[in-house]
Amino acid sequence: MRIHPIRLALLATLALVPMAGLAQASPPSAPDDAISARLDAIGRAPSPGHVEADIRKLVSFGTRHTLSGTQSDTRGIGAATRWIFDEFTRISKACGGCLEVQTVRGTIKAGEPRIPRDTEITNVIAIQRGTTDPNRYVIMSGDIDSRVSDVMDATSDSPGANDNASGVAGALEAARVLSKQRFHGSIVYAALGGEEQGLYGGRILAEHAKANGWRIVGVLNNDMIGNSSGIDGITDRHTARVFSEGTRADETPEEARQRRFTGGEVDSPSRNLARYIKTLARHVPELDVMLVYRLDRFGRGGHHRPFNDAGYPAVRVMETHEHYDRQHQDLRVETQADGSRRVYGDTIDGVDFPYAARLTALDAVTLAAVAAAPPPPAAVKIEGAVSADTTLTWQRPSGTQAEGLAGYRIYWRATDEPAWTHSIYVGNVTSHVLRNLVIDNWFFGVAAVGTDGSESPVVFPGAAGSFGGY
Repeated sequence: MRIHPIRLALLATLALVPMAGLAQASPPSAPDDAISARLDAIGRAPSPGHVEADIRKLVSFGTRHTLSGTQSDTRGIGAATRWIFDEFTRISKACGGCLEVQTVRGTIKAGEPRIPRDTEITNVIAIQRGTTDPNRYVIMSGDIDSRVSDVMDATSDSPGANDNASGVAGALEAARVLSKQRFHGSIVYAALGGEEQGLYGGRILAEHAKANGWRIVGVLNNDMIGNSSGIDGITDRHTARVFSEGTRADETPEEARQRRFTGGEVDSPSRNLARYIKTLARHVPELDVMLVYRLDRFGRGGHHRPFNDAGYPAVRVMETHEHYDRQHQDLRVETQADGSRRVYGDTIDGVDFPYAARLTALDAVTLAAVAAAPPPPAAVKIEGAVSADTTLTWQRPSGTQAEGLAGYRIYWRATDEPAWTHSIYVGNVTSHVLRNLVIDNWFFGVAAVGTDGSESPVVFPGAAGSFGGY
């Protein structure tokens, strides 16, 4: 096999790395077996039966349209929202009150898109407070509301079994699984309102997070995680898609100018969160992750976007093969020209409950890994222009935020590689020089490592990759 000359040069550079004295520290000795066993157990824990029961309950409300009734106890968005609140409360009771269950509301004024009258949007969230770093958050969300063909039709039956009872059921089941454990950082399980009318619930919660100074490391938006057989004729029960934006939505013109010369077009915090999720899929039996380098499906949107707009790392987790006859459709059966019958509607028979549980497990593993690890390094900077060496610096957290911190690991990859391919543990320091690794040929990043071997997502240097400060 002939190796391309450029690749050969890169391999030769790598061969020099150990001789350059990079291995200056040993990683935590306890780690990987214990942390892997913990994540393996979480990856097997979500119950298809629990997911099915929750989806069936949400479907039973007839419609969950944002503009539907709020007074009935059995039908409409109000009844569904109250049931979700009560279910999170039941989960909290089972763990001795470990969840803070609350609503986060906002009123959308008449005249906003798809809002004909002043409408209160209600989100239900359950916060599992971190033990040492409670103001650091990772969020899993699903959408409460449903719709049929006419987005303004608030009265017709709209089961929304997959879109998006599946996502809410996933958040509830993740809470059941993870509330049995404790983590350094906080976890938020969220059911968001107003998604189909304009992503209003996500905007309201993102504004709430900003107003309360939440340090959000990641948002996992689960929007349709239960359909395994697509309109393309493919059935795939073993792959999830994760969508992520390439550059930060809140990037300033000056930051964009700087990125043009330093790189970072595919290394936003959301993109590195997505890579992190893919590495964790090994803890979920029979699941792989397809990374999609796009904010969302082509020309479409989801509830992670308002968090991206607010500057937070956020991704969309969902099924790999969608069935469009089961999305945003009136319930009906049409006879085709060949005499066959075509069924439309997002009904319960279109949900693969074991598959939804498998994607829920991917979320649960990610929530646990982020919350257990130290906070991602802040203020990561890089230097090395016109030099044989590359220097990385970062800030270390102080106080209780640093509890469980062992040190840092530097990652690098060739600029055309999709994932981090090389790394070295450098200890509990705030700078490190990589000898004979020329900055021009690689992308670099830094992750925090816990005493138990847990790791934060990788942080790309500069504003392009920043997860925020401490």
